Amino acid sequence: MSRKLIIDADPGIGDALAIALALRDPSLDLIGVTAVPGCVNGQVATQNILSVVEASDPTKRPRLGASSAPRPEFTLTGSGHYPPGFLDPLRLNGDYGLGESEVPFVELHNPHESARVLIDLVRNNPHEVTLLTLGPLSNVAVACELAPDFLDQLQRLVVMGGAVRTGGDVTAAAEFNIYADTVSATSVLLSPSTRTMLPLDIANRVSLSYDQFDRLKQTRPFELKWFFDELLPFALRTHHEELGLEGLPLREVTALVAIAEPRFFESSPMNLAIESAGHLTRGATVFDQRRIPRWQTNIDVVDEVDVQGVFDYVARVLQTSG
Repeated sequence: MSRKLIIDADPGIGDALAIALALRDPSLDLIGVTAVPGCVNGQVATQNILSVVEASDPTKRPRLGASSAPRPEFTLTGSGHYPPGFLDPLRLNGDYGLGESEVPFVELHNPHESARVLIDLVRNNPHEVTLLTLGPLSNVAVACELAPDFLDQLQRLVVMGGAVRTGGDVTAAAEFNIYADTVSATSVLLSPSTRTMLPLDIANRVSLSYDQFDRLKQTRPFELKWFFDELLPFALRTHHEELGLEGLPLREVTALVAIAEPRFFESSPMNLAIESAGHLTRGATVFDQRRIPRWQTNIDVVDEVDVQGVFDYVARVLQTSG
């Protein structure tokens, strides 16, 4: 029986690949994809999701959630200046999130706001849906405000975000998805519900080398030609130019595999707090790992991954008939 899944995303090349793989995986029933502002604004995120679904040409199409919200303001003081060391994700993903490719305009008829779509899908499938968030937690926070039982109606919430023992990616202290909407992240991640976090520590371990890319490209289906001819080469190049990396971290794909193939992962209960006021540390995820029996755990955090297992999953899904 396939697992019902919703992906909340702000594509982004990594998000786009994860959505395309989810559409091809027969073990997953991708019933919804919702747009959230983050890497790009809400309108572009909506358009990018539409383009990814159209390019993937799935036999069953998910319900889509739209956003018109602006991109988050990445400033600490309100002065309009970026924080020290800020790395804009558009430098890695292109001005509109999907490299240099000309994304065809696809009109969404009768659009519905992402938070409303999340609520409807979960209410229609109570305790059956896994929600994977690949961007900021803005939509989830709004869904919780509109439907206070939203998180309780989920089977599972998996959040790609935060960092445990490493620094951040958007600033020295903070991971992008938490930093972009710290208020929503605090509201959702500190709520009394079951949540799993996939942090940078684990997500960055799965990195696509140039050799691995060449091998996967040889087996890629026609429907994913765009990804292997344009999107992934662009991301490999920018990660080398901007970060000096000889590979592409497959963070979003790793988060998807954590749902599709949980046997490749291990997690531990931890105690999480989020810094919301620090000038240099806003958006940092702070985990209390002291050996003090009095603190209580409030979130499950993935702390081990079978890297080869993730690549085996990708290769298997690529060879699956669409």
